Amino acid sequence: MQIRTQVFLITFILVLFSCKSAKTVTGGEANFNLSSRQLIKENLKKSPDYTTLKSTLKITYENGKSSQSHSVSFRAKKDETLWMSATFSVVKALITPDKVSFYNKLDNTFFEGDYNYLSKLLGTKLDFQKVQNLLIGNAIFDLKEDNYKVSVDEDTYILQPKKQRELFEIFFLLDPSLFKIKRQEISQIKELRHLYIDYLSHQKVDDQILPEKVKVIAVEANEELVIGLEFKNVTLNEDLRFPFKIPSGYKEIKL
Repeated sequence: MQIRTQVFLITFILVLFSCKSAKTVTGGEANFNLSSRQLIKENLKKSPDYTTLKSTLKITYENGKSSQSHSVSFRAKKDETLWMSATFSVVKALITPDKVSFYNKLDNTFFEGDYNYLSKLLGTKLDFQKVQNLLIGNAIFDLKEDNYKVSVDEDTYILQPKKQRELFEIFFLLDPSLFKIKRQEISQIKELRHLYIDYLSHQKVDDQILPEKVKVIAVEANEELVIGLEFKNVTLNEDLRFPFKIPSGYKEIKL
């Protein structure tokens, strides 16, 4: 049960979006002459602007012992709500700035809690804004709130704080033509924990550049979890509902 719960929670917080009638974005001429301040400014210009989204999301999951593939319905309202529902609402989840909730009709169980469990699971302190930034391809930490240095390696910009944090290290790899993040790395060296978020491709719709395919790798010691996301049939800025009510009589899961 705990393994299944972990998979569901990780999958849920790593879900966001693509776009309707999207085309895969390929970069133009690379520019390697930007300072860290200029690079951050260009990256912030590319932050997606949307109100709501709806999509069908294909999710693949591997942990070295087993693999799974599922398609779910996903809806989101920026800065307020992330919602996911499996076929026939067998499993449904809701995440807000205050809490994470889900229920499972297959075994009549539910979970309600804050971000502490998710933070421990992925090895870094999370809140709604950090999760949202991660999913839409923005830097998980606000790039305006720290001093960064920039370098170039293998045709990719690398941004890192001039002074790394005491408990973990972070790196952002950026495309030199799109100025979008290609990879985010968060490492807790002493705990042997690493989180890698790879944006394998981007797509452009209504002048917004959004993630198209994402690969997430969470490593702890010798254990590795890999999640792939592919976004399909997405529409933006519609009026959406987010129905969610835990059925009576369900047993609460304590994590």
